Amino acid sequence: MEQEADGSPRQAGTTTAHGGAQAHGAGPSHAAGAGHSPANRGRAGVRSARKPSSRPSLGGGTPAQDRELRAQGRETVRKLLEAGLIEFKERGFEGVRVDDVVHRAGISHGTFYLYFSNKEDLFKALLRDALHDMEIVAGDFPVVTCGETGLTVLRQWIRKFFTVYEAHSTVLRTLSSANAPGEMFSDALRLFYSITESMTTGMTAAAATAGRHQDNPELTAFACMMMLEKVNFVATTDIMLPGDEEVELPVEEMANKIADIMFAAFGLTAG
Repeated sequence: MEQEADGSPRQAGTTTAHGGAQAHGAGPSHAAGAGHSPANRGRAGVRSARKPSSRPSLGGGTPAQDRELRAQGRETVRKLLEAGLIEFKERGFEGVRVDDVVHRAGISHGTFYLYFSNKEDLFKALLRDALHDMEIVAGDFPVVTCGETGLTVLRQWIRKFFTVYEAHSTVLRTLSSANAPGEMFSDALRLFYSITESMTTGMTAAAATAGRHQDNPELTAFACMMMLEKVNFVATTDIMLPGDEEVELPVEEMANKIADIMFAAFGLTAG
């Protein structure tokens, strides 16, 4: 067990936890606790996403917001986050206790409360990582043109979405299954609407240039977004058939199929 108090105040101009202060070198899978997602197997073909450069969660939760964490403090936070991620995956949000997290992390209760107020605060920190990385994906949505080039760039973006969703699948599935407090949905909903807006802009420019009018493109984008999220929800969930046979979706093919559906939904053609 360890106990540490990072007492140094944040300096002016220093990035807080909400701004993505700390760099990590293992990409999205590390951000979500590599190895804990059930879909980590068989997904090598969709790892082309730009790797996020920071983990906002390493700044800790509410009790740590007025302190600049030193290396030991960030390492303690990392252990708690990784332990929490496993517990949320195995027990669901309601089933997790602080006792479970500190026991798995090998850290005392007193130390836990130096960095997080409760399990909700810990989950919110993990959610900040997911939203941060998804915001990068939203900003990367391309302007999709007609023809094979447009279809190719759309497929590439969808693979980025698959990769980042997989990295944060425990947190995002917990939200999607309504297994977390309602107030946590607001930031996630804003992000999904932001992706929908980016999708609307990126998918309608070429159609407008070609003289194809799209009725209610925002609704089309929203439907595509919901399809994309639900497919990823299923793809990152263990599905067992009778006889303990595990089912895995063909992720590469699913990503391409979604791109084809979106392309057609907005009136674009590859030919």
